[in-house]
Amino acid sequence: MKKFQSIYWIFTGLLAVLMLVGSIPDIAKVESAVDLFNHLGYPEYLLPFLGVAKLLGVIVLLLPGFTRLKEWVYAGFVYDLAGATYSTIAVGDPFSSWWVMIVGLILAAGSYVYHHKRLQAKTAGSTGS
Repeated sequence: MKKFQSIYWIFTGLLAVLMLVGSIPDIAKVESAVDLFNHLGYPEYLLPFLGVAKLLGVIVLLLPGFTRLKEWVYAGFVYDLAGATYSTIAVGDPFSSWWVMIVGLILAAGSYVYHHKRLQAKTAGSTGS
């Protein structure tokens, strides 16, 4: 159980940092975020919405409990990262522009898998004794 906890928190902590760092410029409509959105062809008004959604997702991910809501957070993060990856590839951006999103998808997958391993270990521990 302790091994699952450690691995889970490594994946989840890194994912939370990545998504938090991505959410703040979106919420604040920082010029570089606006420029990127314009480059990808998305409307500027979508930025704060996505930023707030990412911020709320990070909060839910880090709080204990909220198991069902965490499932939605994982789905939202994967949609966000997969969509961003696809968008940058579709406009012809080089690998250096989208490799971080691939790392984010890997972190989300690792966090999700170990989240479920933790839940299974808790269930087995409470019924197995």
